[in-house]
Amino acid sequence: MKYEIFEIGELKLCVSKEHRFGTDAVNLADFAAPKPAQVIADLCTGCGIVPFLLVSGEHSSPLHKIYALDINEDAVNLLRGSVRINSLENIIFPVHEDLKNITQIPAGSVDLVTMNPPYYKADDGFRREGQGSARHELLCTLGDCIAAAGRLLKHGGRLKMCHIPERLTDVICTLRKYNLEPKVLRIISNNKNEPRLLLIDAKKGGKAGAVIQLTIDN
Repeated sequence: MKYEIFEIGELKLCVSKEHRFGTDAVNLADFAAPKPAQVIADLCTGCGIVPFLLVSGEHSSPLHKIYALDINEDAVNLLRGSVRINSLENIIFPVHEDLKNITQIPAGSVDLVTMNPPYYKADDGFRREGQGSARHELLCTLGDCIAAAGRLLKHGGRLKMCHIPERLTDVICTLRKYNLEPKVLRIISNNKNEPRLLLIDAKKGGKAGAVIQLTIDN
């Protein structure tokens, strides 16, 4: 598989034409803000950009254990190469599995789940063109993704995820269906003051009550 090296501080991340990342993942990693020594699972990890940003960021901890799961074998193999190059075998654990049937991560064992799931429904043909399963619900739905997060999280654990503004109602209703209570909603707008991205912090078993934050991209 052909790949390029993207440098993140002193770390080197392998990316390919098919498995790259965008600013949404960077915003998600910043929003995640893990606490020391947490067990973390990044679902729909792709090339693994979120785990790598967490390891290199201000909230990083040598005691973190980060599972990085994706259904795409090529993406997981790319991430395995990144882990090997950076000697992160004791911190980042690539997992090649379907999130609808996770066996390699114990249920109820995770403190923090991060997730950049497919945004668009499978029948959204116009947007689906050229983007595939990374951005459309061809292999998993929003419900599948949030259900998986709910199974992995400990009581009181947090899900930090991103999505698009037009699906806000779907996200909130699905979170509550799986006992994940939205606590923080950060709306990121472009320079025309138009919402372009949602960052959601939900707590497993949390009480009702949320804070809304507004951020403008430069």
